[in-house]
Amino acid sequence: MSEEPQIQHLPAQSYAAVSETVTMPELPGAIDRGFSELFAWLASHSVEPAGPPLIRYLKVDMDGELNIELAAPVSTEPPADGRIRLGTLPAGRYVTLLHVGHYDGLVDANAALQRWAQERGIRWQMDDASVWGGRVERYLTDPSQEPDPSTWKTELAYLIADD
Repeated sequence: MSEEPQIQHLPAQSYAAVSETVTMPELPGAIDRGFSELFAWLASHSVEPAGPPLIRYLKVDMDGELNIELAAPVSTEPPADGRIRLGTLPAGRYVTLLHVGHYDGLVDANAALQRWAQERGIRWQMDDASVWGGRVERYLTDPSQEPDPSTWKTELAYLIADD
């Protein structure tokens, strides 16, 4: 179940991340590995996440490869090392959508958000047809704390192109 999309201004957000290039079938395993690696690294550097974990989609080719960052917002800039990189999600106007339910509903939720925006003539901040300026999924519910997937909340956010 997803709510109606909204347009809102979001501030810039610094984050630490693990980058991955995967196909859609490889995505679940990469998410598990990447977040485990990231949170272990943050703990070993005594860095507390400054918000819920997120996936930033940099390049999306549903039939090919996805370039993603498995990330956690940070309020202090830890030193990047190894596979951990630092990044910033840009400030701007975003179309957001709150999805409530299991993660297997996220493909449909993303499609609904994109359809809603297309019907309103909204264009995305993109470098070409597949490279996104700001596209994220924020995981607002920790499944280890809430075992019922029908209550999990995920916020989708897409950066709107400035005209």
